[in-house]
Order: sequence, then structure tokens, then C-alpha cells
Amino acid sequence: MKKTYTKTGRGCRVTFTLPADFKARKACVLGEFNDWDPKAHPLKKRKDGSFSTTISLDSGKEYRYRYLLDGKKWENDGEADKFIPNEHGEEDSVIVL
Repeated sequence: MKKTYTKTGRGCRVTFTLPADFKARKACVLGEFNDWDPKAHPLKKRKDGSFSTTISLDSGKEYRYRYLLDGKKWENDGEADKFIPNEHGEEDSVIVL
């Protein structure tokens, strides 16, 4: 994950990257920033097999998120700032901006 803050510091462009080792055909990032909508932020597959997308978010907040692979398998981000238990008995990745 890469964070690039705006000059004013009020916003941040976040590049989410899913490594190729997950061997997915398609992937998306879902979270509080998009109401967990699987269609809101699909990740683009790169030549090396990894996936990525860049999203503009408000800074000064924390957002829970996870990756959804092939429409059925949930994965956390190994580069998340922290992890918080969710209501499904698993953990969500958290980005702190």
C-alpha cells in the first residue's frame, strides 16, 4: 500500500496492491470508504499477476477494508496499518490516514 498526501494534507491518494501469489482472476477492494460495494473499486491486473487500484480518501480517518478475490474469497492486506476483529469472527485490515 502506498499513501500520497495532498499538499493541504486533507486528502490522500492510496494505492492498494494485491501480490500475484494470490493467483486470482479478478479482485476488488471493499471497505468503509465505499460501503463495502464489490463494484466500486475493482483492481486492475498487472502483467506480473499482481492487482492494484488508486483511491482518493479523506485524511484524519481510519478505514476498515479487505480484498475480495474472484467474488468469493476474502483476504487481508499484509501491509495494513493494523487489524481489527469484525462481526464474522475474522479480522479487517485498517488503513490510518
